[in-house]
Amino acid sequence: MKSRPIRFLTIPGGRFWMGGSEHDKFAGSVEMPRHEVEIATFEMSAHPVTFGQLHELLSEANAQPSDFPATRIDFHQACAFAGKLAARLPTEAEWEYACRAGSSSVFPHGANLQPDDANFLYDEFGEPVGSGMATPIGSFPPNNFGLYDMIGNVCEWTADVWHPAYQNAPADGSAWLSGGRQGCRVIRGGAWDHLPRLLRASWRDWAPESARWDNLGFRVARDIPR
Repeated sequence: MKSRPIRFLTIPGGRFWMGGSEHDKFAGSVEMPRHEVEIATFEMSAHPVTFGQLHELLSEANAQPSDFPATRIDFHQACAFAGKLAARLPTEAEWEYACRAGSSSVFPHGANLQPDDANFLYDEFGEPVGSGMATPIGSFPPNNFGLYDMIGNVCEWTADVWHPAYQNAPADGSAWLSGGRQGCRVIRGGAWDHLPRLLRASWRDWAPESARWDNLGFRVARDIPR
């Protein structure tokens, strides 16, 4: 069955405060210092890239349902897919800005997270509340920009090299590629097997570029010509 086409949404530019808030008890040093970033208008795919879309564009063989987010895709494969679309991976700043969609709260939609909001496995007491597996794209409500699965379901690659804090981070929304831990990239969003604290809008972690994990996928972005 032919997969649904990738749908790009326009993300309006603006300024926002990136990183952890002093009101967020789970914000760690890797999310600090909180800093203001200016984002130019760009486009982002409404959903994570799916197994079906990956197969159609790169002929990657898989036995997974076509409407599930593609996983076990390393950083370079994700970049190759994006390049076929004249697109790219989002920068970390673009990703957080798009995830927040105008909000400044811990989660994109408020201070707390419920099982109906996103795909995650455990509550903060360690009790299972989720399905324990990935779900088809669009199974949970979109954020205020119309983007689905920005938190939960699968973590997502970003373009940035991993830095353990935000000192001297770019303020223009560009990818932070110099310095840091070369060969490791920032991942965002949290996944189906995570606790709510890892689905916060400011949560960040890293993965080696060769990582092919069952809870790590990606979405794509495009520049808008000025």
